Parts: sequence; structure tokens; C-alpha cells
Amino acid sequence: MIRKQQIIQKAIAANVIDSDLTAIGIMDFDGLQKTVAAAYDAFPTNFFHTFAVKANALVEVLKVLREYGMGAEVASPGELLIAKNAGFSNKDIIFDSPAKTLNDLRTCIKNDISLNIDNLQELARVDKLMLEFPNTKSVIGFRINPQIGGGAISSTSTATATSKFGYPLADGSNRQELINIYQQRPWLTSLHTHSGSQGCALELMAKGILVITELAEEINNNTGTQQIARLDIGGGLPVNFASEEVTPSFADYAQILKQTVPVLFTDKYQVKTEFGRAIAAKNGVIITRVEYTKNSGGRHIATTHAGAQIMTRTAFLPTSWPIRVTGYSAVGLEKTAEEFEIVATDVAGPCCFAGDLICADQQLPKLVPNDYVMAHDTGGYYFSNHFDYNSLPRVGVFSVSGNDENLNFNCIRKADSLDDVANNM
Repeated sequence: MIRKQQIIQKAIAANVIDSDLTAIGIMDFDGLQKTVAAAYDAFPTNFFHTFAVKANALVEVLKVLREYGMGAEVASPGELLIAKNAGFSNKDIIFDSPAKTLNDLRTCIKNDISLNIDNLQELARVDKLMLEFPNTKSVIGFRINPQIGGGAISSTSTATATSKFGYPLADGSNRQELINIYQQRPWLTSLHTHSGSQGCALELMAKGILVITELAEEINNNTGTQQIARLDIGGGLPVNFASEEVTPSFADYAQILKQTVPVLFTDKYQVKTEFGRAIAAKNGVIITRVEYTKNSGGRHIATTHAGAQIMTRTAFLPTSWPIRVTGYSAVGLEKTAEEFEIVATDVAGPCCFAGDLICADQQLPKLVPNDYVMAHDTGGYYFSNHFDYNSLPRVGVFSVSGNDENLNFNCIRKADSLDDVANNM
């Protein structure tokens, strides 16, 4: 019996999911530990891995990621507060928001939190703050847009010619201007890019990292010193949502990076990553109860309690973010084609619009009321990115750890009111 089968059966038997708490998310902490270990095993010791907090901003999840050796990459003041509540030290946090306020910048520089500058107007603010805090230990760099093109999902491609992120390196005389900026500011000691995301090929990601590495070498040669000591190469490792197989792996990515940018695999630079989805996605599932079923226009419709309010990307962009689903009986036994009729099925959520579907027109074993549906690979960008706060009291998140014979569940978030929601963020 596979681990997920054990998890859902014991969750049902222990009343972790019941008539009131009709949708739950489960993070496998043992799986998280193995994934973090795989990331560190794939790269040499000059690499330090941070977790993109936006991918799963639950304090209890972040606590264990910190214990497993990760830092935190944050993109908003709220994420910074969450990272601090999870126990991350300032030196292990990096702030990447493209819309930092003056107060955001002051907070980082005053408290030795690293940051990446997005544009020349932000640079002017940082120039003034460096006069105010000349002894800061913040590692400060520029976020570079290498303008190498996008991947299969345009909305998450960050290195297109017109991307909103970073300093557009290929425009006009920007490259030389940036070199001059670094020569005039010895406190600029890092370069950053995030050239890939879901839907981007590893070769494309590596190409963007090669661009900033060559720029770093040019700046260091011009200054005659190792002014740039850190390269922040972002995250964006794609996740396979089509099956249980972990592909590409961190080892796959490391191999392509080593072939494309071999200097990263020496001790010349400290290299930081910002993996999020690749760390969390396959270590989380959402389980929801089927409340009602019906047939409409030849389609079997199973209405559940997990839809767009939790699986927002899947509901609004189903072709870009499809999710595998598996049906289980009321006691947690997987429903298979050998035992149940296969029918064209829509698995629907509780929201009042037609597109609130986990999946549409999929051939699934026939679901009935009080069955369960598991949405796989939802540990990243699902548990903590809800948009419908009215639904939150009905959604709980639990961790699971231990071997298959002795699984232990721990409540991470179970909101009974909007006040509790706020207190648990």
C-alpha cells in the first residue's frame, strides 16, 4: 500500500476529515526532509538553498524547512513577518519584492536582511539609505532580466523582453550603465536573476543564469576585485504534475547548470537558490469529501468542498495548471477501473461560478456522495493562497510524519473564525 493510501485511510479513521472539516491539506514532513536533502545533495557546498515563502506561507511548514537547512526568500512585508515568526535569522532571509516601499528597504538594510534592487528608482532610495546605515551587513544586488524569452506559460515567464521583473539588461546601453553603477558602489556585491518557472525548459533557465554569471565576471574584471561574491540564481524548477515521478530532479538541473555555467561549481561564488514549488508541491495533497453527485448533459458531476477558493490557479487556468485527482471510497480505499464504472466526470468545487472545477471531463471511477477526492501535488501555491476568506473556516491543514505503520497527524491550521484565520497566518 503506497504512502498516500495510508495517509487518507488514517486521516478518515482518526476523523481528521469529517462532516464539518470537509477539505484538508496534508503536508508530508518526512517527504519535505527528503526533498531538501535531494537539493543539497545535487549541488556543491557553495550553494545555499532558500525557500520561496509565497509557495507555502504556513509558519509550521516554514519552521521545519528552516530545521532542514533552508533559508527564506520573501516578496512582501507579510512574508517577511511570517519568515521571522518561523524563526529564520535575518542573515538567511532575502527580500525580492519588485514594489518595495522606502520603509521596506529601511527595514532590510537596518536589520542586515539581503535584498535585490529591481530598478534605478529603487537604487536611488538605497543610495540614501546606505548613507544612513553605512555599516549594514545586508548583501545587496540587482535583479537582472536577461530577456532570453518565455516558456510555455506566459503568465509565469519572468525573463521575457517586457517582463515586469528586474533591470532589462539588453535594452539600449543598460549593460554598460549597470557596470558603471557597480564600479561606483562597492557595496553592491551580488547579482540576481529568476529566468525560469513552471513551463520553462532547464536549458532556458541555465541560459539566463549564464547571462548574469558573464556579467559578474565582467564587473569583477573591470573593478579588479571580487566585488560580486554572490550569485542568486532564483528558483523556478518545473514540477511534473502528470505522475508521481519527480522529473526534472535537482540532479538533472545541476547537471545542465554545470555544463552551461561551470564556474558556479567552483568556490568562486556563493550561489543562492530560491526553490519553492519544487520543494513543496509533491509533498502535499488536498483531500475533500464528495457532498453530492448528479448527471447533466451526459456528464457525471461530483460536487466537493475544494475548488477555486483553494486551487485558484487550476480553476482559472486549467490548461496551464492541471491537477491529477484520485477517487477514494468513504473508508479511504482507492476507486479503480477494475472495480468501478468509468465515467466522464467533472469534479466541482463549492464556489458559485461555472469554472469552479478541479478537473473537467476526466475518465474516472464513478464517484458517489461521501467518497473522497485527493488532489495531488498541491503542497505549493495551494494551502496558503486562498482567495475566498468565507471558505477558510471549512479548510484545515495538517502535517503528517512517521512511517506508514505509525503516521502522526498534527494540525497546522484549522480556522473556526476570521479572527482565527488572521491569528494563524
